[in-house]
Amino acid sequence: MKTYNKIMLYFWLVTSIFIFIAITYLGFTEGFKRWGSYYFIALLAFIMYFMRQWMMKRQTRHEAFLEEQKKENNS
Repeated sequence: MKTYNKIMLYFWLVTSIFIFIAITYLGFTEGFKRWGSYYFIALLAFIMYFMRQWMMKRQTRHEAFLEEQKKENNS
């Protein structure tokens, strides 16, 4: 599961960067009036990257907490 989480973490980062570059290119070639509102999609992908990163850290801390609880109960 950790491998999947890492893959998805970097997927969202690469996706947000790619979308940002594509929208910027299209904005310069076809006009920002048409493509400017699409930056919201890049922002959403970037937010998903940070949410995934935060949840992975939270999961790691929770697993450590459960291990600590298990050790206390066995003692």
